Amino acid sequence: MIGTKKSLSIIAACSLLLAGCSGGGGPSDSEPLSKDTEATLSFTYWNENQSPAINAHIAEFNKEYPNIKIETTITPFTQYWTKLRTQAEGNNLPDLFWMNGPNIELYASNDQLEPLDDIIEAGDVDLNNYPQALVDLYTVDDKHYGIPKDYDTIAIFYNKDLFDKAGVEYPTDDWTWDEFHEKALAISEALKDEGIYGAAAAFGNGHGSWYNTVLQAGGFIIEDGKTGYDSPEAVEGIQFWADLIADGSSPSLEQIADTAPNVMFENGKVAMTWQGTWIVTEFAEKIPDLESVDIAPLPVNKRPASVIHGLATVVSANSPNKEAAKAFIKYLSSKEAHLTEAELGTANPAFTGTQKAFEDFQPQWNMKAFSDAAANYSYPYPVSKNTAVWNDFESELIPQALSGARPVAEVTKELAQKMQAALDEEE
Repeated sequence: MIGTKKSLSIIAACSLLLAGCSGGGGPSDSEPLSKDTEATLSFTYWNENQSPAINAHIAEFNKEYPNIKIETTITPFTQYWTKLRTQAEGNNLPDLFWMNGPNIELYASNDQLEPLDDIIEAGDVDLNNYPQALVDLYTVDDKHYGIPKDYDTIAIFYNKDLFDKAGVEYPTDDWTWDEFHEKALAISEALKDEGIYGAAAAFGNGHGSWYNTVLQAGGFIIEDGKTGYDSPEAVEGIQFWADLIADGSSPSLEQIADTAPNVMFENGKVAMTWQGTWIVTEFAEKIPDLESVDIAPLPVNKRPASVIHGLATVVSANSPNKEAAKAFIKYLSSKEAHLTEAELGTANPAFTGTQKAFEDFQPQWNMKAFSDAAANYSYPYPVSKNTAVWNDFESELIPQALSGARPVAEVTKELAQKMQAALDEEE
């Protein structure tokens, strides 16, 4: 990940090179793109589950531009940002690539991305079709660098068969933290001889776990350049997970590192897992009996809350075929493309009015839980100019709290100090 001042300065140096060569080849900004344009575009993304939709997008795009070839590369998320940093430092970014909230400001502010304001001002893309929070996420210094592709909120998948086997009632729409914990513990205790746990969440970052519970406790991760980790609410939100692990309601961090919660759920070894919309196609493919599974909203503490985030496809500022790349961005921003993603179940699309098709992808599940969270109690994914710096502090310190190695309040105090110092350096 781009997470140090050194790597940031390297990218800044790259931007000086870009200033002299970002014009590239292909048509100029003032020339319309011919239907006969010939170009080869490289496109990198990280989620193999979304390949069917991406391949469908390329096929439809090629009906209008048959001579623009798009070559795709899938780089697993664990390697994606390291590889992208290397490409940026070598002035060799793909023409098109996926971008997320934690990294948009870093790449945009270092002149690595091509603004898309020309296609917006020309009327090719109407930003009113997308959630404003996501439009804002990909706007840096009043320039638009990405059109929202989708959005994800968090909900709970649960295995009804395991609930029945343990004699535990299913979740309700208005359940609480205490009820969640009680059900998780009851299932773990009833089915421990089979190695089954009540609940699990991925702890690689806070997206599907503690970001949500800190918000539910009434706290925040970052607001107006200030950390929220030095608050009682942050302690409460992280203690929620530490308590689950401590009493066996959840697998240990070591077990989760060895086998991801989604795999545990697919194998019937965990009854509940906190997941985002990105997991829907995988579960639909790998869970043998889809009727045995359902989705519940997140439990509530002081307030309901779910982190909302969304991806965008961006164009390299040094692409030699920027106009061809923007033409593909225009197609990706269309209602047609968003409906394709919804109908294939690959993502909850960002284009207003297309979410129902995503909900209908698995009608036996309460898919509406994701859209309800977005509409009624979503909070933006926490980011700053160089999010990766304090993400590294989270990755270093939060596991010490979750595992019980150190008191949660002690860990959050140290994390707040380090995070605030990093935020102050961004000013």
